[in-house]
Formats: sequence, C-alpha cells, structure tokens
Amino acid sequence: MAMQALPGSPGTTRSQDAARRPRRPERSAGGRPRGREAWKTVLGLVLTALMLFPLYWMLNVSLTERSAIREASLYPRAFTLDNYRTVLGDQLPYLGTSMVVGLGTVVLTLVIAAPAGYALGKLLTRGRRTLSFLLIVAQMIPAVVMALGFYAVYTDLGVLDTLPGLILADSTIAVPFAVMLFSAFMSGIPQELLEAAQIDGASHTRTFFTVVLPLSRNAAVTVGLFAFLWAWSDFLFTSTLNRGGGDLRPITMGLYDYIGSQNQEWGQLMATAVLASVPTAVLLVVAQRFVAAGLTAGAVKD
Repeated sequence: MAMQALPGSPGTTRSQDAARRPRRPERSAGGRPRGREAWKTVLGLVLTALMLFPLYWMLNVSLTERSAIREASLYPRAFTLDNYRTVLGDQLPYLGTSMVVGLGTVVLTLVIAAPAGYALGKLLTRGRRTLSFLLIVAQMIPAVVMALGFYAVYTDLGVLDTLPGLILADSTIAVPFAVMLFSAFMSGIPQELLEAAQIDGASHTRTFFTVVLPLSRNAAVTVGLFAFLWAWSDFLFTSTLNRGGGDLRPITMGLYDYIGSQNQEWGQLMATAVLASVPTAVLLVVAQRFVAAGLTAGAVKD
C-alpha cells in the first residue's frame, strides 16, 4: 500500500506545499492588514463629509435664487450670482475694516508677546511660574466679563466705536496664548547660541532681535495666524464696543444688514459668509506647515 508523501518530503512538489499553507492577509506598506486600514479610511471620509457639509450648504444657498431657497435642494437648481453682486457692493467696507482690525491685532500681539515669551523662556525671571499660572487664569476669564469692563473704560476714555479700541480688546484674547506659545518655543532654543552671542558682546536685547526672533519664525507665524483668526471672527467685542461704528464695523456686524425682524435674505447672508471665509481659508493653507511646527514646539524635551 503506497504511503502518502508528507509535506516537505522529496515526494511533494513546491506547488503542493504552497497550496496547503494558509494564505496570509495582504498588508499595507506599514505592515498592517489592509482590511483594518480600509474601514479607518472610510470612517475618516464620512466624518470629513459631515464636517464639510455645512460649508457646502452655505455655498449652495448663496448660489440659489431667493424664490427657490425654501425648496432645500442639494444643489442650486435656480442658479444665480446676484447674491454675490449685492454683497460685493454692500460688504466691501466691512471686509476692509475686519482686515485692518485683524492685522492690527496681529502686530500688537506680536509686539507684546514675543519679548514676554523670551523673558519667560530664556531669562531667569523671578516669579516665572507665577506669571505662567496667571496667563492660564487669564484665558479662563469669560469674554463677556471683559467686554463689560472694556465698555465702561472705553466710555470714560472716549474710544468707544473706534478701531484702536477694538484692536486692543481683541489683543487681550490673543496675548496670553501667544506668550505661552513663544515661551515654549524659545525655551527649546539651545542656550549655547545665546551664550555665543553674549561672548561677542551682544546684550539681551540684541540677542533677542538677531538670534532668538529669527529662530522663532514658526512660532511667530502661528501666533499671528491665531490672532488674526480670533480678531476676524470676533463678534462679542464687536457687538459691544463697536456697534455704532457705521461703515467701520467689521464683517461680523455687516451680516446683520440682511437680518430683519420679519424676514431674512438668506442668499445674501450666505454669500457674505462665503466671502468672509475666503481670507481665513487661504491663510490656513499657506501657513499650515509653520503652524504644525509652531504648535509642537516645546512638546518634547531633549
């Protein structure tokens, strides 16, 4: 009686051995099974679609005629650009005001936060931990409380409904975060660079401007971006401190031109929101690599 050849014996072929072996699941380049990667990709796409749908709906309504908005179609059946023509004629002064307030907030925040972050991060300042704790507490104060305080002070000083007053108010939100970010970034700069500059005769001020500040470019871009976004999207300070600013009102107040007591111009309202979103989207795309480097600075110690 003939005996069946065992796997791996001379009587079996390589193809027979390969047929008996269980197949291993296909793996991706990272070594993980592709089935596990697939459901994560699908889940990520679904969550991304859910988050982006409000933006799509805003664009959809802005391109739809007023008479067809109530149909709630998923695409603009009654396509029109009249909403954008109206908005460009009405809202350009408000967009310019928001740009001035945003850039002014960025400049004031950088001027205050960069030296403060250098002092906390590299200079042996007494009470450094106490100051860091106060910065955290400052970010916990509700903005509405600050707005009420600003309103009383601005009324006495006569700077209510002015752009400098609004820039100063918006900077108070950005400065504590900016100081903490600069401090974390600058603390990671090698001390040897600062000592080399001081050996060459540079003072602390010159070392800050010639050595520390150029190396802190990523942190500066990150701080500037967040300060601009906070000022651009601010509504509380704007509605409290600059409500009667006329044409000098920011775009967040310009939206109220299309909101009435009896009806709302949804097409023009959404068109204004789309135009207001364009500068921030462009800034995020351009500065994303600087932001990634700036936010992760100081997270890992050598």
